[in-house]
Amino acid sequence: MTSTVSGVWRCAVVVTCLGLAGCVTSPPKDVSNICGIFDDKRGWYEDARASEKAWGTSIPVLMAIVHQESRFVANAKPPRKKILGFIPGPRPSDSYGYSQALESTWDSYQRSAGRYGADRDDFGDALDFVGWYNHQSYRRNGIARNDAYSLYLAYHEGHGGYERGSYRSKDWLLKVARKVSDRSAMYDRQLAGCRAELEKGRGWFGWF
Repeated sequence: MTSTVSGVWRCAVVVTCLGLAGCVTSPPKDVSNICGIFDDKRGWYEDARASEKAWGTSIPVLMAIVHQESRFVANAKPPRKKILGFIPGPRPSDSYGYSQALESTWDSYQRSAGRYGADRDDFGDALDFVGWYNHQSYRRNGIARNDAYSLYLAYHEGHGGYERGSYRSKDWLLKVARKVSDRSAMYDRQLAGCRAELEKGRGWFGWF
């Protein structure tokens, strides 16, 4: 009897572990097309729409920022620094997930937005975080909520860094912000061609 119970318990543990491993969502097949992303990941459009409605940042801007931060990889982490050029060292920060949010910033978001159960590797939570952060950039730095270029600079440098203009001496960062802005514009054009269909898919008998 003891052996049988022990075997059942081991099986339950294995199944649970496999189930948890399968919970990490794979990235979309084609991250260059927003319509393809939402067709591939059904439910993400509703998440993006909810953040857009709550915080005022358009879906293309939200998605362009997440693309830059993680390429839509749920458990993304910054690469480790190399010691002597080849030995893996520590990571430069504890940023994690779709939005690459720092743990301290995520804690602030949870308290401010009242979303204490939010997880950095959950797509809906991550998009809500990006919308929330952009809303703070709008309130504190006066950045328009659809100005992808400036929003990304504030996202990367922090609100204080943006106020000080820390980005001005970082040519590489200005180029990245331009890429985010260009991708946002591309996503916007693409979304215009499929948003009506995505809206039709909402509701009890649709995708979501």
